[in-house]
Amino acid sequence: MTERPAAPARTASPPAVRPPELRWALRALCLTEIVSWGVLYYAFPVLAPSITADTGWSATELTAIFSTALVISGLAGIAVGRVISVHGPRWVMTSGSLVAVGSIAVIASAHSLWQFITGWLLAGLSMSGVLYAPAFAAVTVWFGRDRVRALTAITLVAGLASTVFAPLTALLDEHLSWRATYLVLGVVLAVLTVVPHAVALRPTWPNVHIRHPQPRLEEPRAELDEPAGEPVRRRAFLRLTFAYTAMSLCSFAVVVNLVALMQSRDYSTTAGAWALGIGGVGQVLGRLGYARLARRIGLAARTVAVFAVVAATTALFALVTGPYAMLLLISLVAGNARGLSTLLSATAVSDRWGVARYARLNGLFTAPTMIAGALAPFVGAGLAALLGGYPAAFIALAVLGAAAAFLVAQS
Repeated sequence: MTERPAAPARTASPPAVRPPELRWALRALCLTEIVSWGVLYYAFPVLAPSITADTGWSATELTAIFSTALVISGLAGIAVGRVISVHGPRWVMTSGSLVAVGSIAVIASAHSLWQFITGWLLAGLSMSGVLYAPAFAAVTVWFGRDRVRALTAITLVAGLASTVFAPLTALLDEHLSWRATYLVLGVVLAVLTVVPHAVALRPTWPNVHIRHPQPRLEEPRAELDEPAGEPVRRRAFLRLTFAYTAMSLCSFAVVVNLVALMQSRDYSTTAGAWALGIGGVGQVLGRLGYARLARRIGLAARTVAVFAVVAATTALFALVTGPYAMLLLISLVAGNARGLSTLLSATAVSDRWGVARYARLNGLFTAPTMIAGALAPFVGAGLAALLGGYPAAFIALAVLGAAAAFLVAQS
């Protein structure tokens, strides 16, 4: 049967969904992702030094708590994905925003370490309902074959979260306490995420079960290019997984500890925040240029090159103390490499082994990288405490990044 009504259902864009509804939903998700990432993730590395100075809680304790929240987010995301696959994203993301606002209020009012921990555990739960995974699930279903455009729009806008919110957080921290700063950010979070999620995420949700809510960004092309019969060699797969896990640990540890590194060299919190924010600009530029890079450079060569740049810029952060403009340039290049590595990671399995076994292999591939990214803040601060400072910690992270580049060259 080839009747026209059947086609829209198969492309996950049902007839009841009108284009204006899709446009508003996409705009809302672009807005809520940049705000959610900015408040729940990028505000922390800016405010952590102020929290330590005010409370006496060590940087290692704070980053361990933050890492725990990220681990909780990853674990809770499994259940959140299942709920969204059946009921859609609207009320899941609205509820996640409400929990996020409540968690920020608890964090801001915490006068004991246990209350602070409770706030971040709630924040971890909320992240599973408001960050990339639910947003990606939504546009993957709503936009069907046109999902890559929607996914690109969201990641490009959200990539500017550090650029907007790191300097904004530093500015607020200069004039307010860290508690008041978090309360102001909590109000921003409430106004700019709760209502958009509740009002704009209204397109009809197909009555189908989406088994894999995480989008496969390059899936249509991979289906055309994949070496469908190529065997998955266990040793090569493990090397690739270890390489990306090490790179995830290196790059995320740098992001969360960059402000602390610069403060250890007597730069202001604002200066550190701007360096972090410039990295967000580089990240967006990297994502914009990925398609052109992929056309010109082979998979293995571009992966090794990107990993090498991440390792090199990490080492430069440790070795270069100034001038400030040079540090901003290093941050821009580092962010560019991070943006490229995000898309490399999204297509690492499909580019090598196709899409026929993608779901199973990608689940095995991404689990350790997600855990590494969650533990990275604690690892970075822990290395600084163990090795006598953040410069030495960044050298250790650079060595880890270089090892990742070597491993990926062998996979």
